[in-house]
Amino acid sequence: MNCCGLLTPEKEPVPLKSIEVELEVRDHVATVVSTLLYENKEDKPIEAVFVLPLPGDAAVCHFSAVIGQTQIVAEVKDKQQAREEYDDALSSGQQAFLLEESDQSPDIFSLSVGSLPPGESASIRLEYVTELAVQADDGLRFCLPAVLNPRYQPQGSEGPSVQVTSVPASLVPYSLSFSARVSSPHPISKVESSSSLDPLQYLNAEKTQATVRLAAGHKFDRDVELLIYYTDAHQPTAVVEAGQASAKPGTVMGDLMMMLSLYPEFPQSVMSSVASCGEFVFLMDRSGSMRCPTSSSKREETRISSARDTLLLLLKSLPMGCYFNIYSFGSSYEHMFPKSVEYSEKTMEEALKKVEEMTANLGETEILKPLEHIYSQPCIPNQPRQLFVFTDGEVGNTKEVINLVKKNSGSHRCFSFGIGEGASTALINDLAKEGGGHAQFISGGDRMQPKVMQSLRFALQPAVQDVSVTWDLPKGVSATVLSPPITALFQGQRSLVYAQVSGQSSEAAEGCVTVKYSLAGHLSQNQLRFTLKPAEDTGLTVHRLGARTLIRSLEMEEREHRGQQVGGVKEKVVELSVQSGVSSSFTAFIAVNKSDGKEIQGPLVRRNVPAPSEYYFKITPEAPRDALLQLVSLQKASGCWLLDAALAAALGKTSEEVEKPKPASVNQQVWATILALIWLHGFKTDAKEEWELLAMKAVSWIHAQNAPCVTECVEAGNEVLGCSVEKDSLGL
Repeated sequence: MNCCGLLTPEKEPVPLKSIEVELEVRDHVATVVSTLLYENKEDKPIEAVFVLPLPGDAAVCHFSAVIGQTQIVAEVKDKQQAREEYDDALSSGQQAFLLEESDQSPDIFSLSVGSLPPGESASIRLEYVTELAVQADDGLRFCLPAVLNPRYQPQGSEGPSVQVTSVPASLVPYSLSFSARVSSPHPISKVESSSSLDPLQYLNAEKTQATVRLAAGHKFDRDVELLIYYTDAHQPTAVVEAGQASAKPGTVMGDLMMMLSLYPEFPQSVMSSVASCGEFVFLMDRSGSMRCPTSSSKREETRISSARDTLLLLLKSLPMGCYFNIYSFGSSYEHMFPKSVEYSEKTMEEALKKVEEMTANLGETEILKPLEHIYSQPCIPNQPRQLFVFTDGEVGNTKEVINLVKKNSGSHRCFSFGIGEGASTALINDLAKEGGGHAQFISGGDRMQPKVMQSLRFALQPAVQDVSVTWDLPKGVSATVLSPPITALFQGQRSLVYAQVSGQSSEAAEGCVTVKYSLAGHLSQNQLRFTLKPAEDTGLTVHRLGARTLIRSLEMEEREHRGQQVGGVKEKVVELSVQSGVSSSFTAFIAVNKSDGKEIQGPLVRRNVPAPSEYYFKITPEAPRDALLQLVSLQKASGCWLLDAALAAALGKTSEEVEKPKPASVNQQVWATILALIWLHGFKTDAKEEWELLAMKAVSWIHAQNAPCVTECVEAGNEVLGCSVEKDSLGL
C-alpha cells in the first residue's frame, strides 16, 4: 500500500499524481488548460472525487478524459440528468466522469472520476476562460486558486454544505507544473508573482509575446498569482468575434459577440475635490482563521494584526464631517456604536481603543447576520453609505450573501477585501460587483494598507449616476447587451460590456458606443469607435465569456424570484449553458466511456483527493508596529499632531531635539504637524499611497490656522530631521 502514498488524513491512498496547467493570456483575457493525471495503484476499482477551487468568474468550457488511446469529450447537460447518467454508468460497470459547480458557491467544483480499474491511468483535461482584473497599479491579476480552506455554512442556509477534504500544504501528494504564454498588442514590461518564477522569456523583439513558468518545487502553500504589466495598456478597446459556424444566426453562439473595455476619464475639476461626507461602515472578520499568518513568508504578521493596522490608517484618513461605525463578526457579531456616529477626536479615539483590543476570537465565518443588521439601519441624509468588508472569505453560503448585497445595492457602495490564500473569489468579487464598489485581494507578500487606501480613494470619489450606454450601428445591425447595467464607474478602472451583435453588414462597417453619466452634477460622456471586422485569433473565447456573463445574470434573477411564479429562467440558463458549452449552477459536464464494453468488476472504493489548506499554519507571535504606523497613530482627527514625547520618539529624536528649534512665534501643534509631514515625505515616500490622505488632512489643518513663519518652520524641521524636503512638495 505504501506505493500509493498514505497521505489523506484518513491514511488513504491518493490516485491523483500530477496537475499540469497551461495559461494563455491574450491582452486581458486568460485561457487555462489543466491536465490532471490519475493512476490507480490499488488492487480494486476506485472512484476518485476531487473538490477543487476555480476562479468564481471563470467560464468552464471543456472537460474530457483520455484512457489508453480513447478520448471521451464531456457534454453539458442538466445537472440532475448528468448525475443520474453518472450513477447509472457506474452501477452498470462503465467508466464515467462528472464535473459540476457547487450549489453554494461558483468558485468550487467537484470532479468525479468513476470506475478506474486497478493499474489503469486516466488523463483529465479541464479548460476555462476568464478576464483578468485591473489592479490599482495598472497590473492585470491572474490567480490560479490552489488553496481551498473549509467553508463555514451557517445553520438554516439553503442547500447542502460543500464537503472539502484538505491536508497541510507540505503533505500535498501530487505535483503542480505551471507555464504561461502572454501576448498583447502592447509591449509586456514585466510579470511578477508571489510564487517563484523562472525568468521571463521574450519571443520577439517588440516584447509583445513572452513565456514564463513556475520554478520547480512549488510548495502548495499559496495560490499561484501572476501580475502582468503592459506598456500603455489601458486604452478603451472593442474586440469583435465571429459566431460559431454550426450555430444558428440569432443565437448567442451564432451571432457576432463584442467585448468592450471601457476606461472612463473623469474631469479633473471633479477629481480634485475629495468628498468630505459619507457614512463609512467597516465590517471586519474576526473568525478563528484570521489568526493565520497573512502569508507563509511573513509568519509574524497575522491577518487580524494587519487588519487592525489597516483600520488605524482608515480611521486617521476619514474626512471631518463624515459618519462611521465598525462591525466585527464570527459566529456572532458586534458593533462599536449602536448606530453610526459623527467622526470627531472623541469618537475616533474611542474606536481606536477598541480596535487595539480586537482579536480573532469570534468562532466561524457568519457574514449574513451582520450585513442584515447594517442594512436595517436607516441611511443618514446626504451621507452616502460606503461599506468596507474585510474577510478571509471562508463562507459557505456565498449566494445568499450576494443576493442580500444586490437587494440593497441602491443604498450603498460595497468595497471588499479578500485576505490570505484561499479567500473565495466568488464572494469577494461579487460583493463589489453587486454592491457597485471595488474588490481587492491581499495575498502572498502583499501589504493590505496600500490596497485599502486605494479603495478609500475610490469611495471618496463622487458616485456616478444615471449611466447609459447607447449604440450607433450600421443600418440593419443591432446590439443586445448581455452584461448587467453598469452601476459603478471609477476613474481609470475598466468596465467590461458584452454585447451580441445581430444582422448583416460589411466587415469594413464601423460603429460607435457612447457611455453617458452624471458625476457630481456634471454630465460627462466617453465614446469608443470600432469596426465590425471580427478578430482572427480569439476562437470562441469572447462568446464563452459573454455567455458566462448572461448565465450569471439569469442565475441571480432565478434566485431573486425563487418561490414566486416566475417560470422559465432556470430553463433559459440550462438551454444557454448547453448551447454555449459553458457550465452553470444548473448544469454539469458528463462523459461516459462506452467504447470497450468491458464491465468493471467489484465494488468501487471512493477516494477523496485532498486540496491544500492554510488551516495548518502555526500561529506565531505578532511583530511590533512599524515606525510609520507609530507616527500615524499619534495624529488627531482634525489632522494635526501634538508636540510631546511620543511624537519625538516616533521621529527617532529626544523631546529636547524637537522642541528647542521651534520658531518662537509658531504654536506647538503647527510645528509638530510640519515635523510629521517632513518625516513622511523625507523617509516614507515608498509608502506614500498609505499616508497621502491623512497628510492632505494635515495640510488643510495648517492652512486653516493661518500660521506665520511656515517657510522658517520647514527649514528648521529639515535641519532637525536631517532632510531636504521642499515647502512646495509638502503642499504648504
